Amino acid sequence: MASPTFTENKFWLNNKETDFNNERLSNCLAEVTKRADPKCGDLLKWKLHICSENNFPTAAGLASSAAGYACLVSTLAALYQVEGDISAIARRGSGSACRSIYGGFVRWHKGEESGGGDSIATQIVPATHWPQMRVVVLVVNDEQKKYSSTSGMKRSVETSQFLELRAAKVVPKRVEEMVGAIERRDFEAFARVTMQDSNQFHSVCLDTYPPCFYMNDVSRAVVELVHLYNEYRGATKVAYTFDAGPNACLYLLEDDVDEVVTLVNDIFPSVSDPREYFRGLPLNLKNSGNLQEALKLKPNSPGLLKYIIHTKIGDGPKILTTPSEHLLTENGLPKNL
Repeated sequence: MASPTFTENKFWLNNKETDFNNERLSNCLAEVTKRADPKCGDLLKWKLHICSENNFPTAAGLASSAAGYACLVSTLAALYQVEGDISAIARRGSGSACRSIYGGFVRWHKGEESGGGDSIATQIVPATHWPQMRVVVLVVNDEQKKYSSTSGMKRSVETSQFLELRAAKVVPKRVEEMVGAIERRDFEAFARVTMQDSNQFHSVCLDTYPPCFYMNDVSRAVVELVHLYNEYRGATKVAYTFDAGPNACLYLLEDDVDEVVTLVNDIFPSVSDPREYFRGLPLNLKNSGNLQEALKLKPNSPGLLKYIIHTKIGDGPKILTTPSEHLLTENGLPKNL
């Protein structure tokens, strides 16, 4: 919300007031106002009240900053009538945010300019291109992680020789493989590249000095489960990927969701109310007894997973027009404070 009555800029994140002048937010705001439509006039002088809420863990390796900054930059661009691509602006808040500007499957281009001006995102295909694709997020830890993605990557750039090789030789080829797999809806190829690249990313984290440990024992148990399941089915039915955190994102097709989540639920039993434990799209769980026996897997201690999110490939940020959905009151204060 922008208003001539506001005396200072304010920012609330998940119901807590935080520093408005942090570097990432300031960079985004500066770039947006630089490209503002001249017709905005005095609007550019008004102070801002920004309220942001996540319905999934923040700073836990699940791209909360990407979601937040994509929404923030989209909102500011609408406010100040900015035209053209805004993914490069979102990147100044969070690298991955440039991809979150667009829905569907998106490619982040590294760019060639020293200032990074051409490091932008473009959509490969919209969400409707592969409607059978599903994502199951296994939340292992929803607490803030020890190493932030930014500081961890900076340390890797400074100390990991493996990262140099990966950036120069491996990633360019894998990007092209991934784009082709998405365009063809080739799940086998998509899954293989996804898992190989996740594994290599965490190898770079180990090659960093001192090393960054994002995955934990539960994460590795999920990896083992996925490979055992795929081997049993005689095809790659599920793919895992881990960002800078212990939480697993599983990619799979719609027809396999119920069986896989049933297996996960039986191997990693919960201590939570099912209404809180299973979130997102509906599930139809049964019993995986025979499958457990075939895979020679035994249930772990209850409570290793916090909860499970079942979702799908979605669209980018949307401007909501219903007043009740606004996070601020008419006075510019958070409704949920």
